[in-house]
Amino acid sequence: EVQLVESGGGLVQPGGSLRLSCTASGFALSDSVVQWFRQAPGQEREMVAATTESGFSSYFIDSVKGRFTASRNDDTNTMSLQMNRVRPEDTAIYYCYSNWRGTWGRGIQVTVSS
Repeated sequence: EVQLVESGGGLVQPGGSLRLSCTASGFALSDSVVQWFRQAPGQEREMVAATTESGFSSYFIDSVKGRFTASRNDDTNTMSLQMNRVRPEDTAIYYCYSNWRGTWGRGIQVTVSS
C-alpha cells in the first residue's frame, strides 16, 4: 500500500523547535519530489518546503526560510522537517505530499503557543 504518515507534531512554545517526520511505505521517497504543506484555520493550504529526488536541493517559502530545514533518510524512507524558532503563525496542520501517484499524508497538528 502506498502511504505517507506524518509524526512529531504537538504543542511548542514560541521560539522553540519541533521536528516533523514523514515516513513512506509502498514506494521510495528518493524516487519522488516531496513537499510539506500547511493549512491554518480559515486559510488555504500553502506549500512550505519542497525537496528534489536527489535530496540535496530544497525550497522554502520566505516566511520559514532560515528557520526550517528539510532532510531525508533513505534507510528509514523518511523525510523530516526541522522547525526552529517557531512562531504563533506557524500554527497549522502540516501535510506531507509526494508526486509519486500524488500521495498525501493525513496531516498532523502543530500548535505554537505559550
